[in-house]
Amino acid sequence: MTKSSKRPPAGLPDKDTLVAFLREAGSAEKTDIARHFGLKGGDRRALREMIRELEAEGRLGKRGRKGFSEAGALPPVGVADVIERDGDGELYVRLVEASPDAPRAILMPDKSKAAPGLGDRVLVKFQRGAEGWEARLIKKLDVGTNRVLGVIRKSARETRVEPVDRRSKDVLVVPQAQSGDLRDGDLVLAAIEKGDQRYGPKRGKILEHIGKEDDPRAASLIAIHAHGVPTGFSEAVEREAEDQALPTLKGREDLREVPFITIDPADARDHDDAVYAARDEDPKNEGGWIVWVAIADVAAYVRPGSQLDREARDKGNSTYFPDRVEPMLPEVLSNGLCSLKEGENRACLAVRMVFDKDGRKTGHRFVRGLMRSHAKLSYEQAQAAIDGQTDDTTGPIMEAILYPLWNAYHAMLKGRLKRSPLQIESAERRIRMAPDGGIASIEKRASLEAHRLIEEMMIQANVCAAETLEQKKTPLIYRVHDTPSQEKIFNLADFLSTIGKPWNKGEPGTTKRFNKLLDETRDTEHADVVNEVVLRSQMQAIYSPENIGHFGLNLDRYAHFTSPIRRYSDLIVHRGLIRALGLGKDGLTDREIAELPAIAEGVTMTERRSMAAERDAMDRYIAAYLEEHVGATFAGRITGVTRFGLFIRLEDTGADGLVPVSTLGSEYFTHDDRAHALVGERTGKRFTLGRMVEVKLREATPLTGGLVFEMLSEPEPRDPNAPAPRYGIRGRGGDGPPMRGKNRPGGPKPRNGSKPSGGLKGVRKGKRK
Repeated sequence: MTKSSKRPPAGLPDKDTLVAFLREAGSAEKTDIARHFGLKGGDRRALREMIRELEAEGRLGKRGRKGFSEAGALPPVGVADVIERDGDGELYVRLVEASPDAPRAILMPDKSKAAPGLGDRVLVKFQRGAEGWEARLIKKLDVGTNRVLGVIRKSARETRVEPVDRRSKDVLVVPQAQSGDLRDGDLVLAAIEKGDQRYGPKRGKILEHIGKEDDPRAASLIAIHAHGVPTGFSEAVEREAEDQALPTLKGREDLREVPFITIDPADARDHDDAVYAARDEDPKNEGGWIVWVAIADVAAYVRPGSQLDREARDKGNSTYFPDRVEPMLPEVLSNGLCSLKEGENRACLAVRMVFDKDGRKTGHRFVRGLMRSHAKLSYEQAQAAIDGQTDDTTGPIMEAILYPLWNAYHAMLKGRLKRSPLQIESAERRIRMAPDGGIASIEKRASLEAHRLIEEMMIQANVCAAETLEQKKTPLIYRVHDTPSQEKIFNLADFLSTIGKPWNKGEPGTTKRFNKLLDETRDTEHADVVNEVVLRSQMQAIYSPENIGHFGLNLDRYAHFTSPIRRYSDLIVHRGLIRALGLGKDGLTDREIAELPAIAEGVTMTERRSMAAERDAMDRYIAAYLEEHVGATFAGRITGVTRFGLFIRLEDTGADGLVPVSTLGSEYFTHDDRAHALVGERTGKRFTLGRMVEVKLREATPLTGGLVFEMLSEPEPRDPNAPAPRYGIRGRGGDGPPMRGKNRPGGPKPRNGSKPSGGLKGVRKGKRK
């Protein structure tokens, strides 16, 4: 290609072309843009006007004093703060002084550089990755303070802050002047003070007193502060929420006679959705079904640009802990006006769907209405009724409501089976709290047909939302799930070859192919490990204004519509439907459309923040529960294999802990990453992913949520048919065993006082260089 052929055609670009150019360039000044497009005279004046319009629309943002970039974009290089560490240990950074809804980037590991810690300031290179922004470390910058969440430990000599994050090593010493009001066991947020001390603990400054270590709510308090989960609401937002009133029937369809019911967890306080089904009386759809899904009309109360809206966007979603909920909306809305309570009129956005006898959806329409729930059921209550154990609530509604719901679901199930979504099994655990704030029990959550009924009806309603917005050409936030990467497929194929299940590395990973593998191994010794490895081969689902489909559900288009009380993404979809269908003046605004990329990235970040906080709190509660059982033996499964040890998940409680590789006996174990195994270098015996083992609990630390186990089960014998292992880092904890005897370079070590034997044949002796 000649040099001139690379130049763009002269003339003023349209807005999309200009934004695309800035997306590719990262940022540029007006003069650079004009030069790139060959603009002169009047065209340059028109360019300035176009840039002003794009700024007003929220599609462009300032970069430095004169530069411009795509809104929500990151510069090629920038100074950022390390703001978060997720449950897998991944670090995330955000540009210094950026707003809370500014995009964050995952910090890609670099073995050649020391990893920064939470609160560190770094110089990084940004680039777009497959799942969002990625940052690559250039260097760590020397900045003022880092923050440490910890517990006070007092002695006669000094006061220390011990971090609650088991991955943190910063123990701080608090100056005597600050320590007077502190008590042993206080939970505090402290800052590491900048100083020139080179040895010993760092000095700390107390920023905030959070609570007490022995407070039953300490686990959730720690998780909230460690992950920066927003708590509470401003007075202005509380007032705005209290001023809301139930809408009238004007502009709404009266659905109060439709016998909707809610089916939720027994302890649910907010009810987003209600369902109803009936046979389709249309003779052209013999055996078909009408299915209604009504969703709380949150958009009627939380309007774009309001204080309520800004705080809801900042929270992104509700966060659920065993002892509390940090809601996205104030309680007067989340548990009041928005919640579809039995016997009370409620505003809703509902979809009426038509299915044929084989579960194919043949049509749908959305309405904004006023509805009234006719019954409130728990999943267990609904399931018991269908299984023949009715009660005072379910008995009277069996014929008119529950049987039609189940029959409609069984028809929809035929369509689901043809679609073949990914059938990965996962066991959820639930902590039940005692009245005194302690843990009463940890239970395995049963998987009921009632769960799957509501899930399938919600999935179909979500599909309808995405389809309608696409048909009406209204921008939206999709829930997308990418296909597994080639690298993940290769790793899966490598593992399957170790258990005699061939997978062609050139074969694409489809849900049908994954399900075939899961079915083939379901009743075999490899069922659990294959389920675990297939799960790990999947990408993470995210929110995006660009549609790539949903791999796990095997759907071409999908959006979250059914939970606007607890997810901001769903509220945005509601507003899109209101705008697209002309259902009111409180629909999606032009400004929100321009901000959809930033909103999508923001709610993806807040979702992961909440998931990490919920997981951390669960770990701490379980460690507290098991603290009294140190020394007891448990059945568990190997759920992770690393060079430094084995991760074990206990069968009864779902608790996760570590068996350090250094405790596995006198033999050195090497990590075979292809087989997901630790392999004895001398005997070839192995511990493999998915295997059931017996372990003894050695340590339980509620403050950090850490559990340490001792392996009681023997390793499996060497597999003579296994492929040659692909070793990672050798040896115990990564330090290979010393080479002994004749295998020692230069031959066996000479005895004291004797001369060298001359070493191995062919080895030349000489001065060490």
